[in-house]
Amino acid sequence: MAETDNNDLVEILEENIPIDIVKYINHVKAPQAGAVSTFSGTTRDTFDGKTVLELRYEAYVPMAVRCLKTICLAARSSWILHSIAIAHRLGSVPVGETSVFIAVSSVHRADSLDGVAYVEIHEMIKIICFRTSKAYNHSVKRKPTKHQDSRGLRIVQVCVSEME
Repeated sequence: MAETDNNDLVEILEENIPIDIVKYINHVKAPQAGAVSTFSGTTRDTFDGKTVLELRYEAYVPMAVRCLKTICLAARSSWILHSIAIAHRLGSVPVGETSVFIAVSSVHRADSLDGVAYVEIHEMIKIICFRTSKAYNHSVKRKPTKHQDSRGLRIVQVCVSEME
């Protein structure tokens, strides 16, 4: 599912659809943008000393899109940004593959760097409604993180208050 507002592109990709990083970089590029900053979150091969085979993501897509749009608006209220592009995969994401990609452009690099850091580190980790599972050698473990409830669902603060 893809949604575009202003110069922002938000996509939640169905299972087995890899993220086309070039597509999102091209979306945010513009003659007036002197900086493009990106973040690529990939599946790593270990977690807590165990070998990870893949991550699995689930989400209620309409809520996830609303959350991502809210994050874009919040970033725009703090920095002068030209464009934002966010892609997040659903389903299985094997080791080494990208599960989330963020690209932010602005006139100056400080705004794009701060904007991409805000979107990923300060906001997506806290409020996005994705359920994450880790597949180890022969088992699946749903372990809550500090930002998840006991079912592995990420805590959603901003989006819950906006849902109507």
